[in-house]
Amino acid sequence: MAIRMPRMIKKTSTAGDIPKGHFAVYVGEKQKKRFVIPISFLSQPLFQDLLSQSEEEFGFDHPMGGVTIPCSEDVFINLTSRLSRF
Repeated sequence: MAIRMPRMIKKTSTAGDIPKGHFAVYVGEKQKKRFVIPISFLSQPLFQDLLSQSEEEFGFDHPMGGVTIPCSEDVFINLTSRLSRF
């Protein structure tokens, strides 16, 4: 079963492809993938919980050079799909 990604989230590969009003995060348990998401997610309690988990696990020293979210890609896509509906 293929997972459909919401329109507001996309996998990206370079720093220059982040549109205004968005930011990049790295997601995954072993191999990290880069996603660009809207900054509006920062005000959502579910996303704030993920950021708290990230702070607990990585502190402010993120190995990928950006915010690293400590969850599986599937969980992240599911969560951001729900946030996109707001």
